[in-house]
Amino acid sequence: MVFAEVVRERVVVLDGGLATELERRGNDLSSSLWSARLLRDDPAEIVAAHRTFFAAGAQVATTASYQAPLELLRHSVPLAREAADEAGGWVAASVGPYGAALADGSEYRGDYGLSVDALRAYHRPRLDQLVDAGPDVLAVETIPCLAEVEALVTELDAIGFPAWLSLTCDGTRTRAGEPVAEAFAMARDCAAVVAAGVNCTAPADVPALVELAAASGKPVVAYPNSGEAWVDRRWTGPAAFSTAEVDGWLAAGVRLVGGCCRVGPAEIAGIAETVR
Repeated sequence: MVFAEVVRERVVVLDGGLATELERRGNDLSSSLWSARLLRDDPAEIVAAHRTFFAAGAQVATTASYQAPLELLRHSVPLAREAADEAGGWVAASVGPYGAALADGSEYRGDYGLSVDALRAYHRPRLDQLVDAGPDVLAVETIPCLAEVEALVTELDAIGFPAWLSLTCDGTRTRAGEPVAEAFAMARDCAAVVAAGVNCTAPADVPALVELAAASGKPVVAYPNSGEAWVDRRWTGPAAFSTAEVDGWLAAGVRLVGGCCRVGPAEIAGIAETVR
């Protein structure tokens, strides 16, 4: 069954923070390449991290391409596929925002100020590389501003490959301070978008954002971070992720559910148990 059909019929458990698991395993991710460094230096570690999430109950492996340079992107998909095929799962190729490539946290501000045309030119070769590598779906994720949403849905329309669209938000606004409902309206009109929602967002903000995402008419995706804040290239503050909240997300219409930064296999196991 193709992925777009699956999410219309049942809840799918996503993985958690790949970089979080890689660091837990002792890998140094302090370079500007972040987890993508291991695509070049130690791909077996990426496969092992994917396997850990599948063992916890995840049904989707999200590739290590979020912050990868163009020349490394396609290598991320076969690694995820190796673990996914063993577990009978799917592969979601991560399409990170422009700000991820800057490695300065700007995806959490949405302030890089490029035009829609410039963002389209940046994303199209990356999308092409990932689609050619053969994932089941694109995970267009951590998008912080409406201009980037417009650029991406335009390119997704042209490519016609299934994707979920996930924004990072502050309250019910994009990280750039715009009404997030406008992003979901753009998702509604893009046939290639098979689900819409949020990731790398505080867990407390998820219920209101799920309601807004559901207005798109698409299945809803939600995979928040731990609730900690990203400051000066490190996570600070208390964690607030609780699998006890997942029942409420599912009742509100979430069909793709998991975790993002600082959410590990233990939390994914809790989500999987809730879904079961």
